[in-house]
Amino acid sequence: MERNILGYRCSKCERMHYPNRARCSACGNIDFTTEPLPKNGVLLTYTVLYNLPPDFDVPTLTLGIVQLDGGPRITGQLRIDEPKSGMRVQGHIGVVRKDNYKTHNGMIFEAA
Repeated sequence: MERNILGYRCSKCERMHYPNRARCSACGNIDFTTEPLPKNGVLLTYTVLYNLPPDFDVPTLTLGIVQLDGGPRITGQLRIDEPKSGMRVQGHIGVVRKDNYKTHNGMIFEAA
């Protein structure tokens, strides 16, 4: 079963939003439909976190902001050794953090 993150498309002007908004930022409409966000896009910027809380099981964490193809911008984890702004990336939904008996899923991007 494929996992998706849902975006919110304005039913009036068709603009895609993520996360959900009370009103469309383009036209002010309040009616939206949900649809899966695209998973591929372009890496706009990234940062490497070196000082993580003690419950993270990795020494560093790289996060990026990606402009999705035909969709909004989204933040996700990068699994790329040498990320570069402007590079193409492909995403999938996966485990981004585990704590005790709970897993947290999110968008993970790799080089396309």
